[in-house]
Formats: sequence, structure tokens, C-alpha cells
Amino acid sequence: MSNGLSATRERASGDATRRAPVGIVIATRDRSASLAVTLRHLLALPERPEIVVADNASTDGTRAMLARDFPRVRVLALPYNCGALARTHGVRALDTPYVAFSDDDSWWAPGALSTAARLFDEHPRLGLVSARTLVGPADDPDPLNDVLAASPLGPATDLPGTQVLGFLGCAAVARRTAYLDAGGYHPLLFFGAEETLLAYDLAARGWGVTHCPDVVAHHHPDPGPRTGRPAVVRRNELLTAWLRRPLPYALARTRALAAEARHDPHARRALREALGRLPAALRDRRALPPHVERAARRLEGAQA
Repeated sequence: MSNGLSATRERASGDATRRAPVGIVIATRDRSASLAVTLRHLLALPERPEIVVADNASTDGTRAMLARDFPRVRVLALPYNCGALARTHGVRALDTPYVAFSDDDSWWAPGALSTAARLFDEHPRLGLVSARTLVGPADDPDPLNDVLAASPLGPATDLPGTQVLGFLGCAAVARRTAYLDAGGYHPLLFFGAEETLLAYDLAARGWGVTHCPDVVAHHHPDPGPRTGRPAVVRRNELLTAWLRRPLPYALARTRALAAEARHDPHARRALREALGRLPAALRDRRALPPHVERAARRLEGAQA
């Protein structure tokens, strides 16, 4: 594991006028109007964070809009759609000790980033904080909040909040060194349920992943249906099993998805796409350490 103890020293230099210790990375593609709303909220934050937009080859004028209306924002003009890997490009472009992730339809509550920075400063093993997420204009609690808060993994003496092995990608703050140590988001998954694999890899490297409800994010997703997402999520859940879980477990998940595929078109697409990616998953297969595998089983038992 990278030396988390050096993280507090990363903030020690400078004076009261130094830049914020938390930068923000946004991965976006072809959602310029929603992105503009998000940026206006983020630029109004009292922490005044540095913001990097990793643009996944948008064709809707996103880059021109950013140059015209948001000159303070750094733009990574990616040559093609990298999916969630765009976030890793953004993390590498920043040199802040901590990195918060927003989507082009989410932003952070005032003070949330300062709270996250304090938690990281006080807990050197903390690798990632999962925030409490409020949804839409009414600030309705995301149902995932209660699931994470009730995690059977419970607290740890050297970590804040409740230990988890999952989070919402647009409502997370990571220690930059931990994120890069774990390898960031895996390119094989692209987008959709990609967070679990990163949580596994952080925990496997010894980093803590916790849910801390004092850190608050706002999410205003498009109310319309997300075409193809059910299949993508199931595909990536199966690929995650092949990448990190025991072989009998991965085989059982494959058989279960194949049974569903007989009558479910989403399952058929998920199985077809997962099998096409299976050789690459096997090449990068690294079974979880026993203590992380036990934690994953415990979580699954509680959810069942």
C-alpha cells in the first residue's frame, strides 16, 4: 500500500491563501446544458476547488461552451469516449491530495469538501469517502444512503463512518494516492456499476472505504430512462466477479445469468457482452485477499 501517512504532509505547505486541498473531476459526454448547471454550483462553493472536466469526445459543443462560459475550468479534451477511465485521466491531471468526483448532473454541498478533507487528514488509512446523496429539487435521500449506512462491515477504529465496498460514483471523494495505487476505474467496465471493483481494489491494497453522511452531494439525474443500462450493469457485475471473486462464485454467477437470458433480453445482452470481454477479464484476474472476500460475502449475505 502507498504511504498514506504522507497525505497529511501534502496539506502542510502553503498558507491561508493556498488552493483548496480537494480538486474535482467531472467526466462528461454530450450533456453541455446539464454540465453548465453543475459547474455553476461547483464554482460557487466556498472551498473554491480546482475543477477538471474530462470531456469524452463530446459532439454537442461542450468544449466551446466551456471555453466561452467557464474559463476557470480546466478541460481535458479526450480524443475518444473513455467511459469511466476519463475520471482517472482527470485525477492524474490534478495534484491536489484529495479528489472529489461529480457527474455532469451532480455537485457538492457547501462545506462538504472541507469536511472530507478533514476526515482524510485525521485518518491516514482512509482511501475513499462515500457521501450522503440528496436527489432532485426536493433533496430526497437516495435509497443507497440507508443501504450504505446499514453496512454489516460496521466501523473501524482507524476510520470514520461505516465501512463499505460500494459507493455512488458521482458522490465520492478519494485520496489521490490511494486512487492511483488501486489503479482507478477499470477500463474493461467502461461505465455502469464500475464502483464496486474500485472499492474492492482499494480494500485489497489496505485502504479504507467508508460511508460518511456528514459529506453531502446533490444529484439531479435526468428523469428519462437510461437506455441499455440494466444490461450494462449486469454485464459489469459478472465481469467484476470474474476479475476478482473466486472461480466457483464467478461460474455460479455466469450460470445464473445464462438461465435468466432464456427469457430476459437484458440478461441476454449482458451475457453476450460479458462473454466477449471474458478473455480480457481473465488476463487481469486478481483474486481478492481472503479478508476482503469475506467482507464481500458478508455484504451479499446481508443484502440477500
